[in-house]
Amino acid sequence: MATKLTDAERDVALKSLASWRYDVSAKAITREFGFKDFSEAFGFMTRVALLAQSASHHPDWSNSYNKVTISLSTHDAGGLSHNDTDLAAKIDKLIG
Repeated sequence: MATKLTDAERDVALKSLASWRYDVSAKAITREFGFKDFSEAFGFMTRVALLAQSASHHPDWSNSYNKVTISLSTHDAGGLSHNDTDLAAKIDKLIG
């Protein structure tokens, strides 16, 4: 079972995930991605799904045409864990 990050650990992790924002009420990190069109957005979601599946860690997300919003939190830990920050870093690498 994953362990929830302390506030200090969370702050350190977020320094390397500059585009992700911590949502206090959701106890999650969130990022919105924009693409040229729906096809590019859906392709990105497919690549994220493969990463998430291999990590056995699945995001909460939504898609509206060319926008994808991803929220990461470890429900079993009651908030943000290394599983979330690790997956966020891998997602960031997908878009360069």
